Amino acid sequence: LKGVPNNVVITSEPPSELHIRVKDKGTVLLNYMLGKSFFPITLDFSDYKGTDNHVRIYSSQFEKRLLNQLNVSTKLLSVKPDTLEYIYSTGASKLVPVKFQGTVSAGRQYYISDTVCKPDSVLAYAPEGALDTITVAYTRKVKFEDISDTLRQQVPLLAPRGIKFVPASVEMVFPVDIYTEKTVEVPLRGVNFPAGKVLRAFPSKVSVTFQVGLSRFNKITESDFHINVSYEELLKLGSDKKYTVKLKSVPKGVNQIRINPEQVDFL
Repeated sequence: LKGVPNNVVITSEPPSELHIRVKDKGTVLLNYMLGKSFFPITLDFSDYKGTDNHVRIYSSQFEKRLLNQLNVSTKLLSVKPDTLEYIYSTGASKLVPVKFQGTVSAGRQYYISDTVCKPDSVLAYAPEGALDTITVAYTRKVKFEDISDTLRQQVPLLAPRGIKFVPASVEMVFPVDIYTEKTVEVPLRGVNFPAGKVLRAFPSKVSVTFQVGLSRFNKITESDFHINVSYEELLKLGSDKKYTVKLKSVPKGVNQIRINPEQVDFL
């Protein structure tokens, strides 16, 4: 069924196949069985009018298109179903966001750096009353594993009965990056120290080693890491103990962090 307007929702689909019974010589029938390919019977929405949005198309209306694909000597005995019918409704529309369903995992030393949906919103068409229930368009659930290169995949949307999404599918893009290791020197800074007192740490800087995507390697520097040592923490520890270094925050896309040394002396 082609030429269906965007605002028309087919609520009861016509059958997807026709079964035809034919009579002819055995050699002709054998040719049909072994190698004959049949073209689809295409119906144009605008050619057929129904009553109360219920369309019935009798086999006699497209029988000639069936005969054109058969041998001249072949007799057409029956077509099942002999009547194609569908029901449709004309609905309003609204824009709804697309939500991806599924799992995507990268291979070793790789990671998925983003999830991009094109388009990120689609038009939902539905009969009056049903449109209010639609707030998001979910994709079909998919699963991709061990990806080592950027993946582009056309994924159909799951349309509930009586709902039509335009477009009916979206392109999902999963950019892939490779992990690499980097080390930066980060100073320890004293915070909330009273006037006349300053932090003396030994060493005054620690090495922070981490994994980061190759595309962000040069963007992540020591200034993205902060090690703040509060005066209150040191008072609780006492002067005879070492301070365990803690990062205040971690930049996005950074993982597998190691700090050396993990503990420092202080005055």
